[in-house]
Amino acid sequence: MDTKGLEKKAAQIRVDVLTAIHKAQSGYSGSSMSVVELMVALYYGDLSGRPVASVDCVRAGSADQDYVFLLKGHAAPTQYAILADLGFFSKSELDYYRQLNSMLSARPNPKIPGVWASLGGHGYGLSVAVGTAIAIKAERKPNRVFAVIGDAELQEGQAWEAIMSAAHYNLDNLILFVDKNDLQSDGPTKAVMDLGNLQDKFEAFGWKVLKVTNGHDFDQILEATYKAFSVTRHPCCIVCSTVKGKGIPFAEGKVGYGAVPLSDAEMDEAIPKLKKIYDTHE
Repeated sequence: MDTKGLEKKAAQIRVDVLTAIHKAQSGYSGSSMSVVELMVALYYGDLSGRPVASVDCVRAGSADQDYVFLLKGHAAPTQYAILADLGFFSKSELDYYRQLNSMLSARPNPKIPGVWASLGGHGYGLSVAVGTAIAIKAERKPNRVFAVIGDAELQEGQAWEAIMSAAHYNLDNLILFVDKNDLQSDGPTKAVMDLGNLQDKFEAFGWKVLKVTNGHDFDQILEATYKAFSVTRHPCCIVCSTVKGKGIPFAEGKVGYGAVPLSDAEMDEAIPKLKKIYDTHE
């Protein structure tokens, strides 16, 4: 899919995500928006004629595919909307997101086709991704592990244990994307617990680090991913500067929109603008 196609797909996914959260009247609108381009690039992007992440809805759960872990589990609607669009399950399931007895729980769980693990608690998901990459290495398989983590999750100590382990085991089959939107539920990340220079930290732990100055620019994301594919004997981290609430102008960069559904009036304002973006790429 070319850049225009990816932009169109991102607009569609945003509409689906906001609609699902609004119907549930529960969910993380702003947090889900900041990660859209990263997830769309992984699932729909291609590099040199091959998909970024090789997945197949017909063989969901097959161990010969790539693994995609969305570690910031509160942004699950973004992954759900993509999996539904790819045919892993019916798109009608999005109507029941967070509802009692619904397949689509608040946080990812492996009962959902296309989801590999329960990823509710902050921080520990990276350990799951690292363990998966270790197992693949041990079995000498060519699969890759892709993981997307929020910057605030890196305030957790367990994340850094996993980061240390990944370097120790030379996990060059692991690519970690950091959704660096600089905000969390309690305010700016820098004020809550300053992460300092992430590039310096990851490099000190033995990782190769690439930076994407605009985590909503598909060309930048795919260029960095292409470079990551050539890294050997080191895990690779791609630090992406993003905007919480991206795609909803009145919510962009605002803490208050991170963990709430949009109101009816806000949906009436946001959705037509997103659909207009979608239509211009027809």
